[in-house]
Amino acid sequence: MRVAIIGYGVQGRKRRAVAGDAVVAVIDPVAPEATAKSLAEVPFHDFDAAVVCTPDEPKPALLKQLLGAGKHVLVEKPLVAESDAVLEELAEIAASTGAVCVTAYNHRFEPHYVRMRDLIRSGALGRVYSVRMFYGNGTARLVRESAWRDQGAGVLPDLGSHLLDTLKVWFPAADAWDYQVRLARRHENRSFDQVVVAADPADGPAVQLEMTMLSWRNHFTCDVLAERGSAHIDSLCKWGPTTFTHRTRVLPSGRPPEESVTLVQADPTWEAEYAHFQRLCAAGTGSGIANDIWLNRTLRRLAGEAFDRFGETA
Repeated sequence: MRVAIIGYGVQGRKRRAVAGDAVVAVIDPVAPEATAKSLAEVPFHDFDAAVVCTPDEPKPALLKQLLGAGKHVLVEKPLVAESDAVLEELAEIAASTGAVCVTAYNHRFEPHYVRMRDLIRSGALGRVYSVRMFYGNGTARLVRESAWRDQGAGVLPDLGSHLLDTLKVWFPAADAWDYQVRLARRHENRSFDQVVVAADPADGPAVQLEMTMLSWRNHFTCDVLAERGSAHIDSLCKWGPTTFTHRTRVLPSGRPPEESVTLVQADPTWEAEYAHFQRLCAAGTGSGIANDIWLNRTLRRLAGEAFDRFGETA
């Protein structure tokens, strides 16, 4: 499968390293390593699939061209648009041409995320009472220095998209829950650099999602509290070591026995996600745009709520 990389920043370079010799074109208007400055300069018959790593705004137009030409697409998250209709059109185009369109949420392939998904689905935890996730990095200054990144809702679509997507993978009903912004702050940036989102559905766990660019040591934690015990994730492989802990409840009370798995390894998610994309392309099936429509709608509503309550971008 011949691949074109569109957008050659940090993510584009990571994607090229994974795709290796399959890359036949690198498209970027300013990167000196690029082989073309625009998609128009590369004939469609030169490649079979594209990995789109551009800023958010040009993504829908690029995908319309690529999917319309029957090219498979792996697009960096989030895939957002001004309206659901834009993404619905992309879904229709992909269906009509048979092109595979996958939005890259590489954390789905994080080993402990998979372990948490499987434990929840097994029913071993019983009824899940609450889910709390924290995702922080220290990119506030880098974002501040980037005109295209330090705008809009900031950390909400950037890291919040990961957290909402993860929640949906673990709890398929999560797309029906009502999420609200509890806190949105601009400590150092023009856009939001700390946001807390919560939900309290009658048919699911209480949810709290915190995302920030002000965690000087990159970190992720998750705590799932349930009827028969609890499960916890501490850190990710890319920041390792990362630990998954499963505690089994003792009745009526007492210190629970626990099982812990600690991994010290390189981040496996980029290669695992690309291999998954290749399998979908070979099979000619698999589009994540329905998920993107939900995420787009939810993030757009939450951004509007954050602006209304905490002010427009400075």
